[in-house]
Amino acid sequence: MARLIVTLICVTLPTAALANTVYKCRKDDKVVFSQTACPQEYSQHKIEYQLGITTEIDSDKREDKVDPLHALLNSQTLSKDKLLQLLDGELYRLKQENSYFDILRASELQKLERQRYWQNKEKTDPDYLSQVNKINAHFDELTSINRQLMQQLSERKTQIGAETQPKKLSDKH
Repeated sequence: MARLIVTLICVTLPTAALANTVYKCRKDDKVVFSQTACPQEYSQHKIEYQLGITTEIDSDKREDKVDPLHALLNSQTLSKDKLLQLLDGELYRLKQENSYFDILRASELQKLERQRYWQNKEKTDPDYLSQVNKINAHFDELTSINRQLMQQLSERKTQIGAETQPKKLSDKH
């Protein structure tokens, strides 16, 4: 019985891993099926297979990738409360990431210090100092990028708060 279950799992896993979206590309009388989006000169139909149901959608409009941060900063479709909640969540995530970078920096410096100790080098050794500076510069750059993003998000959060503040005051009157 167990052997049968393992066999069924092994047989179904490869089919489950297959993509469930195929693009049907047409140009004149030529039809091509692809797992990637069609070139510009072809008309495109998106064929999806899910739970035994196949659907075909005319999707000549190309799907544009949207940066989630830009969508978050420029979103007009979300309610102000939901947008503020998402901004708070992203700010928290960036703060956590900066804390993680501090831990990684300390770990890398500690590893470098151990190497220096076992190689009997002085703390003033130029190679050791250049490696310390390289590690510090790398993590300073990462945290600086996050701080800039946090500043942008905080400014956007303040702007949204200022937009909703007059409405709340007028609701009370």
